[in-house]
Amino acid sequence: MELAPALLGLRLMRESAEGRSGGLIVETEAYGGPEDRASHARAGHTRRTAPMFGPPGHAYVYLIYGLHSCLNVVAEAEGVAGAVLIRALRPVLGLEMIRARRGRPRDADSVLAAGPARVCQALAVDRSLDGHDLTRGEALWIEEPGGDGPERLLTSGVLSGRIIAGPRIGVAYAGEGWAERRWRFGVAGDPSLSRPFPPLSRPSPSSSRPDGR
Repeated sequence: MELAPALLGLRLMRESAEGRSGGLIVETEAYGGPEDRASHARAGHTRRTAPMFGPPGHAYVYLIYGLHSCLNVVAEAEGVAGAVLIRALRPVLGLEMIRARRGRPRDADSVLAAGPARVCQALAVDRSLDGHDLTRGEALWIEEPGGDGPERLLTSGVLSGRIIAGPRIGVAYAGEGWAERRWRFGVAGDPSLSRPFPPLSRPSPSSSRPDGR
């Protein structure tokens, strides 16, 4: 679970034949191993869930409704299931490319990747990237933000935001003990959140900075 808030404020980047695009991660959800009734790992080690069992830092990409890709970052040591779903980005690079992929010419920049399926559509992520190493800086990767221009100012705004935690989305089927766990994390008030957090959501234990410092 520690990885989920730590990813907030980092950049998810995509290099494709069309060019480079990316955004700041502003919302995540943590999923555990077979004991987590909301996790795909509840089915055990299968062909589909194999990436969830390691190595860490790789992508686990799956389809929902047989149509939309969702991107997870493998979070645990190899052999131990766990992953973090990237629920929302604030786009900062390749906005016209992202807008064309989404087919939403009139939408505000802030909502173009506000949701897990939108993230993958915006960055052209599909199951061909399942198992991809997100640490190598190739094709699809996560990096520390940098630079001194407008993007740096935007990034600073994300890092200084209050990180809040609430229940995961759409996991009522997991039942008592799992459905209500506060394993969804986001930057409070960010315009790119996939949906608002419940009014009773509280800051996460590491709310001062995504890295806990």
